[in-house]
Amino acid sequence: MSEWAKHAVVLPGTGSDARFVADAFGRALSAVGVVTEAVEPDPTGIVASYESALVAAFDAHGPIIVGGVSIGAAVATAWASRFPDRVFAILAALPPWIGAPDGAPAAASARYTAANLLASGLDDTIAAMTDSTPGWLADTLSRSWRAQWPDLPTALIEAADFVAPDRLSLRGVRAPTAIVAAVDDPVHPFGIAEIWNTEIADSSLAAVTLSDIGHDPGVLGFRAVDALTGLL
Repeated sequence: MSEWAKHAVVLPGTGSDARFVADAFGRALSAVGVVTEAVEPDPTGIVASYESALVAAFDAHGPIIVGGVSIGAAVATAWASRFPDRVFAILAALPPWIGAPDGAPAAASARYTAANLLASGLDDTIAAMTDSTPGWLADTLSRSWRAQWPDLPTALIEAADFVAPDRLSLRGVRAPTAIVAAVDDPVHPFGIAEIWNTEIADSSLAAVTLSDIGHDPGVLGFRAVDALTGLL
């Protein structure tokens, strides 16, 4: 394949929003002539809202580039594994886990945050998160959490229960897949990304750091698009 698909759908991570994934992927995709559609999650049904957007985009544009961050990457890849003829390529940033989420740090973090929200409310939970989180991420989550309140706990619990592609499903992915992960991210272990890269035959893995993402979220998109260019 040499000519790129012209439309990409990118999906936010747990508790995040369309603005962050647009910042992460939009400029890099625009540089290769691809229009980016960043999906705003419906906190009352995250997966359904993501899959609805993917279906609508395919119906309108034909085979599309799909991607996302964390749970967004997992939903996009799962959809691509089920509908290979609808997907041109995958951009997977910070993949969260493989198969069932049991013991995954990202799922545990989502459940912990949901419990705190239900027990302490939004403002106190944001204050506690801000005290223990890098400034760029605290700003992003403060914005998106307030937008998704009061349904945010529901969204977090749904994400924490999502069954991501297992090894067998990853082996069945046919689309070229560019994976990007942070070597110092305890919530999205780099080892998970390495397994995704091993199991998806036509894939690549690029490494970044959390400070890279904090300086410019677009590093995720540029590294993914650069890698995808090589795969294509």
